[in-house]
Amino acid sequence: MSNALVIIPTFNEKENIEAIINAVFSQKKQFDILIVDDNSPDGTSKIVLKLKEKYSNLFLEIRKGKKGLGSAYIHGFKWAIKNNYDYIIEMDADFSHNPNDLIKLYNACAVDGADFSIGSRYLNNKINVVNWDFKRLFLSYFASKYVHLITQMPIFDTTAGFVCYQKKVLEKIDLNQIQFVGYAFQIEMKFKAWKHHFKHKEVSIIFSDREKGTSKMSGSIISEAVFGVLKMKLHGLPKPSKK
Repeated sequence: MSNALVIIPTFNEKENIEAIINAVFSQKKQFDILIVDDNSPDGTSKIVLKLKEKYSNLFLEIRKGKKGLGSAYIHGFKWAIKNNYDYIIEMDADFSHNPNDLIKLYNACAVDGADFSIGSRYLNNKINVVNWDFKRLFLSYFASKYVHLITQMPIFDTTAGFVCYQKKVLEKIDLNQIQFVGYAFQIEMKFKAWKHHFKHKEVSIIFSDREKGTSKMSGSIISEAVFGVLKMKLHGLPKPSKK
């Protein structure tokens, strides 16, 4: 058993799932994997079940129905805490997050001492995104700028979904009180970790758009992010950490 767990939520990812699992397990650092599948009708979970015969450190949780990205990660976080993992990493199934960058996130916490680390597309305002059209890139980049302006979090990529948390961070945050399920989930998790004065570190990654499968981005997810940030502000901003 590894001390680090990679959580990969899935919904209709049959085209990517075997390749991403193999890629994570090919890393020099051993990572365990938890797939949280929302009962994908395309048979994603069946592929994972077959791979479990090969990999003893591959785990699968199947949920009834599509409940959202944030809900899937909360499910995975609770599973990770119950199974006593020290480091818990969020990762997409579609190779937009490069498995070779897992060690960067892990080392930022395990070696450099960060409480949570972020795979940043926009570190120091340098854009590292491949194969996005201008509209989507503009929306994502300025969404992070907007969140920074409203919340004053000292984070460049506030909407990033490639994140490593030390277990103590997830134990401190009341996971049952997380409100959002889409992009705003990623913002809310960082916001609450910062509010509890946990130390973070951003590491530069190159984010690539998916080549296979279908994007899950929707207008409702974007609206949740925009208005969710305002809702968080109305509930009060934390004082900046003195650490």
